[in-house]
Amino acid sequence: MIMNLNLSKISLVERKKSRKRKGRGNASGKGGYCGRGQKGQRSRSGGKGGSKIRGLRRTIRSLPKLGGFKTIRDRMAIINLKDLNRFKNDEIIDIQKLFEAGLIKNDRQRVKILAEGKLTKKLHIKAISFSKKAEETIVRLGGSIKEGC
Repeated sequence: MIMNLNLSKISLVERKKSRKRKGRGNASGKGGYCGRGQKGQRSRSGGKGGSKIRGLRRTIRSLPKLGGFKTIRDRMAIINLKDLNRFKNDEIIDIQKLFEAGLIKNDRQRVKILAEGKLTKKLHIKAISFSKKAEETIVRLGGSIKEGC
């Protein structure tokens, strides 16, 4: 026999255990102090809230303090001179061309040119900033730089 499943035929499972009725006499098992014990903060109304925080505090204390400063500005994309050899000789390179070549993630990213590796071509570069050595290398090869673009 094939059983037909239907949303209208599904019933909720009833709760089997009824809740404990505290403070309804000693015969109920939770009369008198209602399971709170005698005096103290945790026996009073509103006094049990700290138990949730207690475990959290231990967790927070065990984590190391993190110093430092997180800036809201994006980090500069770093491009080395060796990466610029893929461009043609005497080409004008700006942020858009660096993005199209896949050297930076997006065309609004700030760029800094560093002097790692060898540059073999004469290039005209527009970027946010240059290291001194990179600047000297580009100019020595006959290229030009325009800073702050």
